[in-house]
Amino acid sequence: MPAPRQHLSEKELLRLYATDRNPEWLGIVLERYTILLVGICMKYLKEQEEARDIVQQVFIKALHTLEKQQIDNLGGWLYRVAKNECLDYLRKLTYNRNIEEEQHHLQAEDTDLSAYLERDITIEALYKAIGELKQDQKICIELFYLQQKSYQEIAEITKFEIRQVKSNIQNGKRNLKIKLEEQQLGK
Repeated sequence: MPAPRQHLSEKELLRLYATDRNPEWLGIVLERYTILLVGICMKYLKEQEEARDIVQQVFIKALHTLEKQQIDNLGGWLYRVAKNECLDYLRKLTYNRNIEEEQHHLQAEDTDLSAYLERDITIEALYKAIGELKQDQKICIELFYLQQKSYQEIAEITKFEIRQVKSNIQNGKRNLKIKLEEQQLGK
């Protein structure tokens, strides 16, 4: 009996997609990244509707790209595409704005360019580390921290018991810390 789709790993799903080009396999993979990508887009755009639109554009780009080439680190690639799409969207919006108003906004938001770049690198490292977590930990971490869901809400969504949710969050946090420390040492 074949494994249920939701339990297939990302690599298995991408291999299946590469074999038969069934978009359902790719859809399952991309669905796993939806919450995280919306969170990333919200960081830049601050508007949920625009964030969801950008995520859809990222998925369309992923469909076209994965038809032609293999992506080794899909999570990192999706993060970069989402970030670039958000920045392009913001550039188009700001093009029509008053330059003085935009300069004031940018200065108020982040006056130190090096701090901005460091924060961006940290977010990418965090995103990569979350992608390396076990699936149950990844889901619970994303729901708890990115979507601000309670233990009870996470249990209802995932069908885990509350103690499993707490365990997945606690173990996920510990594993994230370890992975981020390993990435820092690897610099």
